[in-house]
Amino acid sequence: MMNKKINKVLLLCSGALKIGQAGEFDYSGAQALKALKEEGIHSVLINPNIATVQTSEGVADTVYFQPVRTDFVERVIEKERPDGILLSFGGQTALNCGVELYEKGILEKYGVEVLGTPVQAIIDTEDRDLFVKRLDEIGVKTIKSEACGTIEEVQQAARDLGFPVILRAAYALGGLGSGFCDNEQELLVQAEEAFSFSPQVLVEKSLKGWKEIEYEVVRDRYDNCITVCNMENLDPLGIHTGESIVVAPSQTLSNSEYHKLRALAIKIIRHLGIVGECNVQYALDPRSEDYRVIEVNARLSRSSALASKATGYPLAFVAAKLGLGYGLFELKNAVTKTTNAFFEPALDYVVVKIPRWDLTKFHGVKRELGSSMKSVGEVMAIGRTFEEALQKGLRMIGQGMHGFVENHEIKIENIATALHEPTDMRVFVVSKAMKIGYGIEQIHQLTKIDRWFLQKFKHIVNIDQQLKEFSFISTFIGTMEKTELLEYIESPEFVNLLHEAKVYGFSDFQIARALGLEVLMSMEKAGLTVRSWRKELGILPIVNQIDTLAAEYPAQTNYLYMSYL
Repeated sequence: MMNKKINKVLLLCSGALKIGQAGEFDYSGAQALKALKEEGIHSVLINPNIATVQTSEGVADTVYFQPVRTDFVERVIEKERPDGILLSFGGQTALNCGVELYEKGILEKYGVEVLGTPVQAIIDTEDRDLFVKRLDEIGVKTIKSEACGTIEEVQQAARDLGFPVILRAAYALGGLGSGFCDNEQELLVQAEEAFSFSPQVLVEKSLKGWKEIEYEVVRDRYDNCITVCNMENLDPLGIHTGESIVVAPSQTLSNSEYHKLRALAIKIIRHLGIVGECNVQYALDPRSEDYRVIEVNARLSRSSALASKATGYPLAFVAAKLGLGYGLFELKNAVTKTTNAFFEPALDYVVVKIPRWDLTKFHGVKRELGSSMKSVGEVMAIGRTFEEALQKGLRMIGQGMHGFVENHEIKIENIATALHEPTDMRVFVVSKAMKIGYGIEQIHQLTKIDRWFLQKFKHIVNIDQQLKEFSFISTFIGTMEKTELLEYIESPEFVNLLHEAKVYGFSDFQIARALGLEVLMSMEKAGLTVRSWRKELGILPIVNQIDTLAAEYPAQTNYLYMSYL
């Protein structure tokens, strides 16, 4: 049951506008405030960002547009005298501030209770040295590493571990200060940068090329645990998860691998004593079931927002309620309204998250992707197949692309180099490589992207090539009667191909461009022409089926319709 002594709660949100915070945690903070309001608890919000949902009128009871810094927060605590504080809903900034408030004795001084995950559990996950020791206690493998406080210690650790290594800054946001080093010279440059962000730097043995897998796990104070969603990065380890295309649920794990990592995630969250939600990130050897835990985020993250929207499970809302003392079995799922929060979602669709960069706005910026985050946003797409979701997502990222194929030509000086050294255009480089004859194995060796994903990419290219074989249809438009033209359009081969293209995410314009219609008419008219053909051939979304499902599951209506658009 809820802690009845809690009447006023302070919520720390993220800091000022920059990559990795601010608007990215608007979802989690707004959901937490919604949960507090539902319980009749007075909410006090500290958030310096005006253009957010959570700072809108009526969402929080009291709002302070102040920096999320210890000195400012202490003054708010002194004035408002909250009974409790929530630290897990404002990303790394709120977490760091909460730890500082705890260590300086400010929370104890004013009698403010930390709701949800205890501060010591947060410290155990943020201090890299402590983190490794805590997981060693339960026999969970972590990446071989050494925590360092000086550049000399970093140099010695790198020599002990052997190059290549990766440097990670403790308590850092979005992978700031992290990077891979292949030699002493790169190490010194990276170490100097890492120490500019944090007093502690972790030197880890590089596992570049391993798969990167994430699990979103929820635990209540009664030790009940569920995994809400697992996700897989399309790119292998070495590229920050915020820079990678992410797929939910995972697509390339065996049943044994999936359940092994799931059991480990639950074992970890129980041992650390996290109450609410956390994100467990793994490196998984693609050649065996060997694994390493990369990190545990004892808070809501960007991945949590994706998992919530992908599954329909309101992670932040539930996490806030658990912080107030509820058990999972006591809460209803706010989306379905029928099941309780103790049920794990099961997906019969595929969700793809695609990052969005704005690197073209800046002259001289490095376009290479790595272990620190450069993306400024992301889109989420839902489909019945990976190919469909991927193509929908690529159309939405605002780069003028129409999907995986049939885009404007991109100029690449060296395809092999562009595949080996990833940039923000990597997925389109893969597309171009396949079109000019690169094989799946060749691309796999250069990118280390799993062959399963590459086979799906190749499937899209194959459909595109089959459509091009029907480009002769465009030569007949305007030279023959509609009835004669329909003989070609209504042929079983073309009808089946058109249906397959729509199932795997081709837009009408993509199909029109592949058929050569764009040469004869405007882009808009070309797409409308294919659309009119589809309607005449009856190649349409299964509207009756959607309506039936929507009536049965009204809370999921938007998801159902989105998956068929």
